[in-house]
Amino acid sequence: MSDTIVPHFFDAFPMRLVRDAELDGALPDDARLRILFLWGRDCPNCDIAKQQMLHAPDAFAWPDVEWLHDNVYDDPRMGTRFGLHGIPTFLVFRGKRRLGKISPWPGRAPFVAAIERLRADAPAG
Repeated sequence: MSDTIVPHFFDAFPMRLVRDAELDGALPDDARLRILFLWGRDCPNCDIAKQQMLHAPDAFAWPDVEWLHDNVYDDPRMGTRFGLHGIPTFLVFRGKRRLGKISPWPGRAPFVAAIERLRADAPAG
């Protein structure tokens, strides 16, 4: 599989591209959740995740969650930074604090449930 399987993913499911050198600045110290989707070109499991997200985009759209992404094949320092052993990997942050990692892709329902739990644990304010 290749990017041609889901060529329009980032048009249909907008995420901000963030490279390793920019990541710290993309994680302001606030209460908002940010999900960093680490993926790669020609990654079959990444394409499966993309297809499932496109199939039910509303399930992955939360008003208090910002999506970021990076192709770790184009930016290998990002993969090294987080000691990746496989992709796709989803890292969840609140401010600069990493709350968790989801890898490999567990499917829509488990992914959404994990993010919903983290959203429920948001600090008051």
